[in-house]
Amino acid sequence: MTNWFEITRRIARSVQTTVGWIFWDPGAIDRYRAAGLPEEVAGPLGYMAARAAPLASAGPDAVIAAFGSISPIGIRVAFELLDGPEGFATMWHARDEAVVEGLRAHAPDIVEPLVELGPDLWAVVDRLPLVGRVFFGAHLAMPRPADPLLSGWHAVNCLREWRGDTHWAITVAEGLDHAEASILHNAWLGYEPDWLPISRGTSPADLDAGWASLEARDLARDRAVRPEGIARRERIEDTTDRLTTTPWMLLGEPRSIELASRLEPPCERLLARVDETAGPNYQPASRVRPAPPAT
Repeated sequence: MTNWFEITRRIARSVQTTVGWIFWDPGAIDRYRAAGLPEEVAGPLGYMAARAAPLASAGPDAVIAAFGSISPIGIRVAFELLDGPEGFATMWHARDEAVVEGLRAHAPDIVEPLVELGPDLWAVVDRLPLVGRVFFGAHLAMPRPADPLLSGWHAVNCLREWRGDTHWAITVAEGLDHAEASILHNAWLGYEPDWLPISRGTSPADLDAGWASLEARDLARDRAVRPEGIARRERIEDTTDRLTTTPWMLLGEPRSIELASRLEPPCERLLARVDETAGPNYQPASRVRPAPPAT
């Protein structure tokens, strides 16, 4: 019997990496800066703007709701600087240019599988359920690229956003807001205290409120996550994997295994690129969680 849970967990890491490396890529940041974002914030705001472009016409509150873990302050600043959906569309196109250039330069062996498997992935994307997946739905409305490489990348991006929408529905069902979720995720990964929420722009006030809420629910104590908090985060991850098997079941076992096998080597190089351009804690969804200490 096919273990779709394990296949889903395996592929999720490559899906995240295929997309996520571009968030900190100098080629993208240079383009965001050239398009008008201030130099000191071009990286984070460019990432937010490019990813948010499909929802930009709905305004900052809709984008804040879709992102989940990213600072609402940063998103509102992006809206102030870009002054309308056209500015976000400019960042979308700048990001796409950097994706094609960067993939060919840093992981050329990802080009062939994305080109070859892209049509099959789009066929899967078109069959995925929409209900509750607003960010995914917004991405579906964007024009599909004529370039086969960029088209394959966008198919993967849609799969990533579908999983992300599912993950945030589960997180909200667990009663967590953006600060609380980042605190638990940070501890689950074994990162230094508060690194992840701070890296996502969480304000000191929101961070303090997140800790207070977790402590009130006995998931943390003295600004340290308790085992119960780690177990809560583990449950969210397991539930996410269990509820996102659909794309790979639609693609089929042989094709899913092929996708995983062909994407993993170039994705390791893309993750190494993140290490160089941002640091070894970034792109946390692609990181292998350390084994818990023996008891």
